[in-house]
Amino acid sequence: MTLSLYIARRFVVMVIRVFLIFFGIMMLIDILDQLRRFSDQGVSLAQAIELAALNVPASLYRILPLILILASIALFLGLARSSELVVVRAAGRSGLRFLVAPAGAALLLGVFAVTVLNPMVAATAREYDAAYDRLVRGNDSVLSVSDDGLWLRQGAEDGQTVIHAARASLDGTELYGVTFLTYDATGALATRIEAEGATLGAGAWALRGVKRWALDAANPESGAMVTAAMDLPTNLTREGIRDGFGTPSGIPIWELPQYIADLERAGFSARQHRVWYQMELALPLLMAAMVLIAAGFTMRHARFGKTGTMVLFALMGGFGIFFLRNFAQVLGENGQIPIALAAWSPPLAAAMLALALLLHLEDG
Repeated sequence: MTLSLYIARRFVVMVIRVFLIFFGIMMLIDILDQLRRFSDQGVSLAQAIELAALNVPASLYRILPLILILASIALFLGLARSSELVVVRAAGRSGLRFLVAPAGAALLLGVFAVTVLNPMVAATAREYDAAYDRLVRGNDSVLSVSDDGLWLRQGAEDGQTVIHAARASLDGTELYGVTFLTYDATGALATRIEAEGATLGAGAWALRGVKRWALDAANPESGAMVTAAMDLPTNLTREGIRDGFGTPSGIPIWELPQYIADLERAGFSARQHRVWYQMELALPLLMAAMVLIAAGFTMRHARFGKTGTMVLFALMGGFGIFFLRNFAQVLGENGQIPIALAAWSPPLAAAMLALALLLHLEDG
């Protein structure tokens, strides 16, 4: 037990070191990128640091499996050079039993990443997107999905318009059972428009089956206007609506199942979010598999030679599984393969291949 705790502690410390190294490097790169990207907006160094601090966590979270394999390689190389692996084997502990501690620690780190880091990264990603919209567009165009349908907000200098629809087409350009609430520049509610449907065109919503109320009148109902069709100006675009959903990584995993249900109830496809949800559940297994891959190539005595070659093979294996995971994600999102297969096959395949290699080296 003492030995297992010692190995697990060294592994966790190594993971933290590698994580902090990547964090520092990515912060410097992202600060420079933010200064370049928002040079026209006159962003200051302090603002660039704040934007980078909001943007970097999402990038770090995506490469967690690569951080795990680099930390694992560093751990096993350190144990090999200090001959601690030889001592452990001389004490009668097999290589597979020795790996229980780092693999178990990787599983726990994966669970921590999914349950704790995931919501934190989602929060910082949303804050970065909001800050980006304020700097680039100067106003907010917000989309949200709830139990009672789809909500949109389009901003302009003369006021805001809140849009509610019972359901929508897959790309959000066709709304059904839609209500437009227009606010003036002072924030007061000015008009209400209800329509049977609305189609997004170039710079305007084309409404059909329309009833319009001027809410600043003494009796809005008596002055209500009914018409078969009308156009309502908008600054929304098809791409803007699609981007308004954000990425699935911007939604905390605890809220993702309900968000998927609301998205499908509103008429949108939630396949991308379903794939991401399953891949997040499979992340702990992938992180443990990365430890096993690193062990298969580097858990050997340094005097055997070819250390550089073995490290290269371990890195190639880790990057290969990482690429396979991303490729399977794309196939799953496009409907080419089932969602469960896209999410779970890469980590399962990596773990089984790594175990086969370890069994061959230890007992073959």
